[in-house]
Amino acid sequence: MEAYLDNSATTVCSEHVRDVVVKTMMEDYGNPSSKHIKGMEAEKYLRESRELIAKTLKVNEKEIFFTSGGTESDNWALIGTAMANRRAGKHIITTAIEHAAVLQPMLYLQEQGFEITFLPVDETGLISLEELKEALREDTILVSIMYVNNEVGAREPVEEAAELVHRLAPKAWFHTDAIQAYGKYQIRPKKAGIDLLSVSGHKIHGPKGSGFLYINEKVKIHPLILGGGQQKGMRSGTDNVPGIAGLGAAAADCYKDFEEKQKKLRALRNYFIEEVEKLPDIQVNGPKEEEKAAPQIVSVSFRGVRSEVLLHALEERGIYVSSGSACSSNKKLPVSAVLKEIHLESDLLDSTLRFSFCNETTKEELDYCLENLKELLPVLRKYARH
Repeated sequence: MEAYLDNSATTVCSEHVRDVVVKTMMEDYGNPSSKHIKGMEAEKYLRESRELIAKTLKVNEKEIFFTSGGTESDNWALIGTAMANRRAGKHIITTAIEHAAVLQPMLYLQEQGFEITFLPVDETGLISLEELKEALREDTILVSIMYVNNEVGAREPVEEAAELVHRLAPKAWFHTDAIQAYGKYQIRPKKAGIDLLSVSGHKIHGPKGSGFLYINEKVKIHPLILGGGQQKGMRSGTDNVPGIAGLGAAAADCYKDFEEKQKKLRALRNYFIEEVEKLPDIQVNGPKEEEKAAPQIVSVSFRGVRSEVLLHALEERGIYVSSGSACSSNKKLPVSAVLKEIHLESDLLDSTLRFSFCNETTKEELDYCLENLKELLPVLRKYARH
């Protein structure tokens, strides 16, 4: 048996998305910038995908811009907005547990003369709204707070944070990395006060190398990629029609029967936590309350067993999990900065795995994983002591 429990790293492409991608690669393969019929056929896919995505967020189609994925979306949102608004101020706020796609651009902006405030989090990975309130200043121009933490599943109070930002720092724009949240929550940027929102296609059963950035039409932002003037000159480069078409199909699919899908994900998460907590010397990390925790992510620390050893032991039995963020783990598993920020005990920092689910995940997969954990942990702990 095989159990794929690493869906926060990537998801399998759905059959519907696969068919759309193949069609745009093999039949409707024109360049959407071309003036002939082939180009017009390709351009239709862009228009339809933009419509589908805008509908899921209840925003204007012209506010959706296609990118190569979450990293580009985050970089553009942060660097493009900071550079466009630097005359109004140079103070930016983010959290200490952001994905590298946010943290690295923040460090870059710091080098360019911007002042960055990194908000701490509590032991569950949640920010304090009071600390955000205290950090806001007259010269704050940008605040970026992730919707869902990719390692421990903490669901940040984004709507409340955005309200504070717009009330107390009127010059500031509010961005959220929604890469682990889109498709798992009904997100309404206009209502929530979100000015910029980043999404990646391969987290929602879409193609890798696809994503989008929602930019409220009022936001002042510079483009990062210049050239042929595609996407109204905001993001130049020949449009990735297969990726965009697949992304649009995936976005529409993930919001079909939404309530039913959420109920299933919650049930899987609750069941896994209930069962894994029966194992000795383990600790589940992140918030326990459903309203504060994402439905698809469970972080578990296994005392006395190195995460890399346990990960590969599970892999040998066809069970695939993660030690943290796939984008930064490479082959050698580093100690997670997120786990340090939530003040996890030092002997658990290198003993933590992330289990992440999707709507294709089955209870049988979870049971298979749990059975193997029960069998492997005593052996690995005994081996580690020797």
